[in-house]
Amino acid sequence: MGRGSGTRTGRGGATPHTHHQGRDTAVIIVTRLNGAQFGVNPDLLQRVDSAPDTILTLIDGTKYIVRESMAEVIARVNEHRAQLLARAQEIQAAPTPTVELVRDTAAGGAPGPAEDDGDAPLADPVPLRPRSR
Repeated sequence: MGRGSGTRTGRGGATPHTHHQGRDTAVIIVTRLNGAQFGVNPDLLQRVDSAPDTILTLIDGTKYIVRESMAEVIARVNEHRAQLLARAQEIQAAPTPTVELVRDTAAGGAPGPAEDDGDAPLADPVPLRPRSR
């Protein structure tokens, strides 16, 4: 079947797992019916159905049948989003480094008439925010 249409299925056995790659993972781990595990970006989930198998429908129409129950998938999505929010709060709470602008008098010679003796910074320190990933 082509990408973006149809249903992926399988049969077999395996134990469902939650995130096992740490807090930086961008996916939730789910299990096909054949036991193979794969990651799904929870931001691409449009719908989770239970009829009686759990069917994940992505925003492009791709469908996956998985072993996890609807409640398990929803819990993993919620856990994933909670981890993103917690990480965002950690970044906001982290101390921000400051940069001090300093004149290089060795290369430029003596300070001009409106300038001071070169010992003071040209401006107050500027706080920097870490780049988001």
